[in-house]
Amino acid sequence: MSISIAIVEDEKNYNNALKKVINYQSDMKVVAQFFDGNDALNNLAGISPDVVMMDIQLQDILGIEIIEKLRKDMPDTQFIMCTSFEDDEKIFNSLKAGAMGYLIKGESMDKILSSIRDVYNGGAPMSHSIARRVLTHFEKKSSDVKGFDELTNREKEILELLAQGLLYKEIADKKFISMDTVKKHVGNIYRKLHVNNKVEAINKFNQFKN
Repeated sequence: MSISIAIVEDEKNYNNALKKVINYQSDMKVVAQFFDGNDALNNLAGISPDVVMMDIQLQDILGIEIIEKLRKDMPDTQFIMCTSFEDDEKIFNSLKAGAMGYLIKGESMDKILSSIRDVYNGGAPMSHSIARRVLTHFEKKSSDVKGFDELTNREKEILELLAQGLLYKEIADKKFISMDTVKKHVGNIYRKLHVNNKVEAINKFNQFKN
């Protein structure tokens, strides 16, 4: 049984090139082509292909939005992003939306074909540069969590009060400690979280809360 594939790509030459190469394979077939996002949004669920090759920056809508809106209605469909964007925000928004693969458009057709087979069989194919970014991101997260775990309970309390907008004097009054003690705790917080100022410390605190 062949793998059914839909292509969502507004660059017509690239869309048609993908279709031609995919249809040349004995184990896969393009069942739909979409050249704009809204057309895909309105029709993909009715087709429910095994795999969707999805561009991110479509002219009328982001591919990420299409996945977010269709994911629940297409639980058996795997989405692979095929895009020229390599920035962290688009990578992680795509993965959070439900994409199971992320390929850069400069990849060889062999890599694209193997990625379709891979995602169909339960894999999560990515271009090497993307996989590296993902690993680096999680290594940094792990380091951040370690830093947060090193905070004492009093330091966590003070950080929470800073996040609520309290000034050093207000924190000192609230915790019945001196201003110098507050400053000392804040210095320890900065050192353990590897930040340089209050805004960075509060941003990290909010990330941990979420």
